[in-house]
Amino acid sequence: MKKILQSLLDYESFDKEKAKQVLIDLTQNEYPASQVASFLTVFMMRGITLEELKGFREALLELCIPIDLGTNQIIDVCGTGGDSKNTFNISTLTAFVLAGAGIPVAKHGNYGVTSISGSSTVLQNLGIHFTNSQDLLRKQLEKANICFMHAPLFHPALKSVANIRKELQIKTFFNVLGPLINPAQPLYQFNGVFSLELARMYHFLLQQENKKYFVYHTLDGYDEISLTSDFKLFSYYHEDLINPMDLGFDCLPPEALQGGNTVQESTEIFMNILKGKGNNAQNQVLIANAALAIQLFHSYDLDTAKNLAEDSLLNLKALKCFETLKSLNV
Repeated sequence: MKKILQSLLDYESFDKEKAKQVLIDLTQNEYPASQVASFLTVFMMRGITLEELKGFREALLELCIPIDLGTNQIIDVCGTGGDSKNTFNISTLTAFVLAGAGIPVAKHGNYGVTSISGSSTVLQNLGIHFTNSQDLLRKQLEKANICFMHAPLFHPALKSVANIRKELQIKTFFNVLGPLINPAQPLYQFNGVFSLELARMYHFLLQQENKKYFVYHTLDGYDEISLTSDFKLFSYYHEDLINPMDLGFDCLPPEALQGGNTVQESTEIFMNILKGKGNNAQNQVLIANAALAIQLFHSYDLDTAKNLAEDSLLNLKALKCFETLKSLNV
């Protein structure tokens, strides 16, 4: 590890195979915890290259517990986290809005590391039990149109670094990898990232894999389509710089998106929105995100996609999907 750390301090980079092997060694307790913490910290200070991203991802997909949901005609709505904005759970709520709009969702998620309440945090607090049972996940997808894959159940190799990440409380390259290592490998990916540089890397990587994807970053720092400023949208067929008003939405103040100061507050906000009682700003953000994901999946025009998203949220179809998922607990 000393040589690896020195190479990082010297601004050297790994090729794909070297990055893959380093990560495999890292997850198999080959190094002391103090050195792993140094590696994670130094690595984020000097950034990540496309080849390193490919190698790290390949390692984790090889080490994960694979899952076959019977189809890849599914979508994941997943952000990297790490933007330190403490928004309400936009991606997770968007996933339920999509399910309510008839789009099958295989949501990959985890506990919050840099935020108060990640997707796993809020769902667990609401009584959702996590599973890696293929039969149960297929049943959830069939009955609720959504299944939730709690990352630690599918990536046991990451157990060795979980406590270190929690203690560091900063984003690491594992945040970078999260949306790319869904064990179901859905064909459609709707991914938010915390930097424009990373958005471009996702774009280059997913371009090569025959994926249908939208990768987005809002230019004032969000890994969500926050409607707080212009956002960059990369897809398998184009890239755009989009203003909220281009989509027919208001430009929102950041404080309108706050997700609470405790897990309980985050959970209450989540359920209030899901029950159709969200305020105008919260509803606009969800409808914007869901509408673009619907466009990705179905190639509908924007007005049709917005109508489907609004119908799912405000006519409580998204809530019904959540309740059905909860009823299918282990």
